[in-house]
Amino acid sequence: MPVIKRVLCPQRLRRVPAQFSWIDHRLVRDRHICRCSHQGLALYLFLVTVGDGQGLSYYADATVARLLALDPLALAHARQELINARLIAYQRPLYQVLALDLPSSGNPPVDPDNGPVDSPRQQGGEPLSFGQILHHLMEQAQ
Repeated sequence: MPVIKRVLCPQRLRRVPAQFSWIDHRLVRDRHICRCSHQGLALYLFLVTVGDGQGLSYYADATVARLLALDPLALAHARQELINARLIAYQRPLYQVLALDLPSSGNPPVDPDNGPVDSPRQQGGEPLSFGQILHHLMEQAQ
């Protein structure tokens, strides 16, 4: 038996706000959220909420960490998760929430500081170990 949708509380019906903000349903449908931790998803929600029409925002790390109750290392890890998942681009102090569709060129997005965002690699092309990634994140947090 199909569920019949009806507005439950008409006096509280959502309307598109004057400022720009949305969550793309493909985040769930295409399973992007399955690739992120709760901290990563909290950061993504924050960035979508505060971003302008181009997805840009420039909150300081200390402010983001305070508002999301994250320590600097957890924030750096959440940010790297979103970069690796191709959900955001980051070049301090700017964040950009990226479109969920892949670029038509088929080339992976590039982090201006670290190159392609597919997976962290050493100069010889070998993937970095988890310890190396953590060390890199701790250096960035300082």
